[in-house]
Amino acid sequence: MDRMDRKIVAALQREGRRKLAELSAEVGLSPTPLARRIARLEAEGVITGYGARVDQDKLGLPLNAFVFVELEQHSRDAIRAFEARLRQFDEVLECYLMTGTRDVLIRVVAADLSAFDRFLEDGLMQTPGIRAMRTSFALRTMIRREALPEH
Repeated sequence: MDRMDRKIVAALQREGRRKLAELSAEVGLSPTPLARRIARLEAEGVITGYGARVDQDKLGLPLNAFVFVELEQHSRDAIRAFEARLRQFDEVLECYLMTGTRDVLIRVVAADLSAFDRFLEDGLMQTPGIRAMRTSFALRTMIRREALPEH
């Protein structure tokens, strides 16, 4: 990726729905070469998709819970099976394999504590391979960025 590719990616992260002519003027590249670069960035997997940012509170999902999971086994197969199971839960927005004393960090959204409790009891606690879990609830979002920093 060169400097122009980075400008294009940064502009698209700020506003992915802008017209090609607007983007062309912003990055200083005519529309045809710009379109080719965007197509290449998509083909190379740098740009992985487009979507709308939504307000989770307005969708009735204000609760953010962070669940720290310690797994019983750390084999590749055990981790893959656990990951496959988590993909079945729509409440799980993010999941990270971690270093340190906790193996996995999961971000879960829910309408309220009762909905989170149902997810926990009927879903996550029924998932094989979990040794221990600890949950922390977010009181509020202090910083949330959608765009990756330029470098």
